Amino acid sequence: MRKIKSIFLIFLIFFELCLFAEAQTLQGKIKHDNKLDSKNKVVNSQTQEPISGAKVSIPTLGYSTTTDNQGEFEFSNQISGKNILSIEKEGYRPFSLTIDKNMMQNPLKLGLQEAGAGDITIESSVCHLGDDVYSNTSANSSEFRGKSVGAFFSKKFSANQVKPNEQAILIIGSVIGLDTKLAKELGQNKIASVYSSPTEIYFNNHKIGELKLNGDNQEILIPPQLLKNSNEITIKTGRNLFQHAYLDLDDIEIASIRLEIRNSGQTFAKR
Repeated sequence: MRKIKSIFLIFLIFFELCLFAEAQTLQGKIKHDNKLDSKNKVVNSQTQEPISGAKVSIPTLGYSTTTDNQGEFEFSNQISGKNILSIEKEGYRPFSLTIDKNMMQNPLKLGLQEAGAGDITIESSVCHLGDDVYSNTSANSSEFRGKSVGAFFSKKFSANQVKPNEQAILIIGSVIGLDTKLAKELGQNKIASVYSSPTEIYFNNHKIGELKLNGDNQEILIPPQLLKNSNEITIKTGRNLFQHAYLDLDDIEIASIRLEIRNSGQTFAKR
């Protein structure tokens, strides 16, 4: 029986990793390019033309710059640990990426996708959820810089209802700090024996998904009947499932929350 459970767990982890990998490729593109010089570059993912004037920032480090006429930029800060890199440019979908020192050993080539007619940026900044109480073994704890806004993030926005041949996708650009059971099993934190419940995603007071892994561009399908002219998204961080004396919230940071409208035939990385 133990052997069957072990095989099932390995399959579950492999399945989640496949979904996570797919999510990374759907929104924006990133690759190391040995032909680049010492500078990083932002390009149009379809045409490969450089994008000038794009805002590049690492909010936790207080770093911000814009790309030059060749779409290039440099980091003036030393990168250590995991940090959320954000890129914004009018006419393009916001892009965020979790970077670390190892990733920055070679120049990056980052591709932005042109925004669709129904795209909506709900929140582009980094938001810290939790209670500001966490151990140094918690996932990404050393990278937290912002103060918590509380147990949940909530924001209202307007949108058009989808057509019969369309689907609405909610995208969480980046998330760090999750201490769920799955994140623990995959080595995303160093906590010895406890874990937190997943982060829950609500759309117009209906739960539509959960976040169980740290990473980029995680996608959740919004049931078409829930999308109204006036909408509200709420993201609730998890809690320590082994602490019953008081409410111990999981501290996380999220960035680049957006909604995209796609043709129903397009695939998405279901969470």
